Amino acid sequence: MYDPTVARLTYRGLLGRRRALILGVLPVLLIVLSLAVRSFSGADDQVASDLLGGFALATMVPIIGVIAGTGAIGPEIDDGSVVYLLAKPLKRPTIIFTKLIVAIAVTMAFSAVPTFIAGMILNGNGQQIAVAYTVAALVASIAYAAMFLLLGTVTRHAVVFGLVYALVWEALFGSLVSGARTLSVQQWALAVGHKVTGGELVTSDVSLTTATVLLTVVTVLATWYAGQRLRSLTLAGEE
Repeated sequence: MYDPTVARLTYRGLLGRRRALILGVLPVLLIVLSLAVRSFSGADDQVASDLLGGFALATMVPIIGVIAGTGAIGPEIDDGSVVYLLAKPLKRPTIIFTKLIVAIAVTMAFSAVPTFIAGMILNGNGQQIAVAYTVAALVASIAYAAMFLLLGTVTRHAVVFGLVYALVWEALFGSLVSGARTLSVQQWALAVGHKVTGGELVTSDVSLTTATVLLTVVTVLATWYAGQRLRSLTLAGEE
């Protein structure tokens, strides 16, 4: 299910000079903000939780997920180079699964690692806040990568739709409409993070059981359907 050649090509496409610079902007900004906040307010658990939850998990992780998930396959479909990949004797699910693993790894590296560093800067992992948000970022990275990889196979405007989901649905509606939070990857990830801390600084509107089920279902279904879309793309090209 994993092809090293496809993985190497995907890594090369995602971590090219221009895209790597884009991926690195938000993590650097998070760390700079954390240093500034720590220097001005000292170690404060509530401030640490607010910054990691409001910026790292709510903004940085989904945006990086959009860039990595859609970038893992979208550009190849747009410029037609995916035809050369599909001509290889590889099963379509293998291509999708390999690209998903790469997208997850890149999303985790550019979101979970900076989140942990920022948490350690802000309050030295007091009340397990840094670890909790890091775990939440890791979990969210998996679901975001799968969702946005699927978007990359469905539409040429995957980045736009991904940003709409991340910034409008999760950030805006998720904060204003309580019912929308049930369908929020951010809230699912927070439920896992809350389990790590066991405290009140990291909370979620979704139970851990519900979050685990939804995270699993969304990731599996998105991956499966992306494989189906790639298969239909092949058939369309052959016809």
